[in-house]
Amino acid sequence: MIDLHTHSTASDGTDTPAELVANAVAAGVRTLAVTDHDTTGGWDEAAAAVQRLPVPFTLVRGTEFSCVHPGPDGRPLSLHLLGYLYDPESPELKAERARLRESRLGRGEAIVESLARAGYPVNWQQVVGIARGGSVGRPHIGQALVEAGVVTSVNEAFAELLSNSSPHYVPKRDMPVLLAIALIRQAGGVPVIAHPWARRRGRVLDEAGLAELVTAGLLGIEVDHVDHDPADRIRLRELAAEFGTLTTGSSDYHGTHKTVRLAAEATHPDEFERMVDSSSGVGLVTSGV
Repeated sequence: MIDLHTHSTASDGTDTPAELVANAVAAGVRTLAVTDHDTTGGWDEAAAAVQRLPVPFTLVRGTEFSCVHPGPDGRPLSLHLLGYLYDPESPELKAERARLRESRLGRGEAIVESLARAGYPVNWQQVVGIARGGSVGRPHIGQALVEAGVVTSVNEAFAELLSNSSPHYVPKRDMPVLLAIALIRQAGGVPVIAHPWARRRGRVLDEAGLAELVTAGLLGIEVDHVDHDPADRIRLRELAAEFGTLTTGSSDYHGTHKTVRLAAEATHPDEFERMVDSSSGVGLVTSGV
């Protein structure tokens, strides 16, 4: 099985990169992409873990970039863009990743300060400890709220105190998606739009918006995702065929921060080969078995 969208403690997952690889093997995954938010922080540990494996296994190094683009109504729309197999030393993209990480850190601290002012028993040191050295995100704040007994789950925290409509919400300074596509391509990578029609999360791109991204260089669409209903999957696959883009299926696994299991969705091997053939940045990491 091929799972091309997962998160570790390098961002907002609960498995270390090595644990993520081990859990993927146990779940029957044989090709795994580590795609933490706006960072390559988990790449080296995951690669080392793969090279120690006694079974055939392939690691795809990637990142999920926080992006923004005008929506159908002209208002800014939050998007996530998966960048695979790009050169992490490409100067312009490296600088953008650093800016995005700093933005996430400042945003997280602002949310925690707002919650604390409102009387919720959370503090920044606690949240940083939960992140275990990774890039701080809202799931870490949600876990702090769980530990404080404010909510019973991270999902409940997102539905209430951490939602976009919460008085404690702080927006991110995201990268324009057209710039992200250009920089990933420039770095030899493959840009794939993540869960573009995850409607339960809020406003989404329309078909014209997706076509605009393809014109700008988007190479793939994440079609099979837990937040996509059957009708949207069918239409996204039709659009991908019209656009000539590759399609992926992925779990978007975050460990215990979410209920989705590894390999809940998977990518067809032919589509994975198309991805690899489209890249010229970094190569695949294999177990050598």
